[in-house]
Amino acid sequence: MTPQQPISFARGAPSLDIIDVDGLKAAAVRAFETDPAGVTAYGTSVGYPPLRKWIAEKHGVAVEQVLVTNGSLQADALLFEYLVRPGDDVVVEKPTYDRTLLNLRNLGANVHQVTLDSEGIDVAELRKLLESGVRPKLAHIIPNFQNPAGATLSAERRAALLELAAEYRFTIFEDDPYADVRFRGDKLPTMLSADTADTVVHASSFTKTVCPGVRVGYLVGSKGVIADIAKRATNLYISPSMAAQAIVHQFCVVGDIDRSIATVNAALAERAGVLAASLREHIPGVRFTEPDGGYFLWIDLPDDVDVDLLAPAAEELGVAVVKGSDFLLEGGKHSLRLAFSAVTVDRIDEGVRRLAAAIDRIRR
Repeated sequence: MTPQQPISFARGAPSLDIIDVDGLKAAAVRAFETDPAGVTAYGTSVGYPPLRKWIAEKHGVAVEQVLVTNGSLQADALLFEYLVRPGDDVVVEKPTYDRTLLNLRNLGANVHQVTLDSEGIDVAELRKLLESGVRPKLAHIIPNFQNPAGATLSAERRAALLELAAEYRFTIFEDDPYADVRFRGDKLPTMLSADTADTVVHASSFTKTVCPGVRVGYLVGSKGVIADIAKRATNLYISPSMAAQAIVHQFCVVGDIDRSIATVNAALAERAGVLAASLREHIPGVRFTEPDGGYFLWIDLPDDVDVDLLAPAAEELGVAVVKGSDFLLEGGKHSLRLAFSAVTVDRIDEGVRRLAAAIDRIRR
């Protein structure tokens, strides 16, 4: 392997070898054979009806509480646009997904980042923020294997967050595309399932468990919120892709989704372990917590390593990374997000060796 062959720890996407291409091909054939009229029509903005029903049953909600979208990022954008006006306070995790920061700041939101640790968002710090007089419209939370930090919100903090939302009357946006990508430990109930005050809007996606190319995500919320957002979606694009959603529906109803999740989880568990071992071996002083699932590992490097210098140096050596500063309003100058989802086991150690060489280069 030579430096000319790129290795990317930058993109949170599964590699082709763990995507069930044959299962998707068969699902596409079934979709067109069983419902040619539904697959080829415009449809409505709420999504492909059979898939909408399947999602509703998965979450134990009424079908009117579900809106199926073109990927979960569009679900995010629709909810942000619905709730947030210029000058509104919004809470996000510190660090948080870079496009969340971008979208909220483009809407003119006043963004407050609240510290994230190994158990998720610091609810004590959030309470202090609320007691200081800040009244957020929403708190954006990635509860499972958070992007970029890999942390999972503990059961205790989920309950505390729900209490704060009810007390201070803000919406919890439970952005949860990684929930099924768990390697270790027991699955935690969603905040949506414990919500008794209509404070939670939940989003997820089939990108991480089926494949990114289908671009199918969804929102689950109160009937009123979903109906209002559906009106905006109608004006924006009439309907999402019926063909993509019908394929995903067929993939799910025959159980291929369960096999796909098992394949993804087994592969990513191995990759996460190999990445952690390689980092410990090749980069002295690196600090990180291994995630229990998901796509990402967040690393803190020694203070003499500036990622503004490291990222281009690593690129010159054929390895792509994402700077920690991209996920923060301030800070992150010595941190990186490494996505292990797209890098096969045989390339991970070489990628870390190149990163270590880039660190040596900028130190010199």
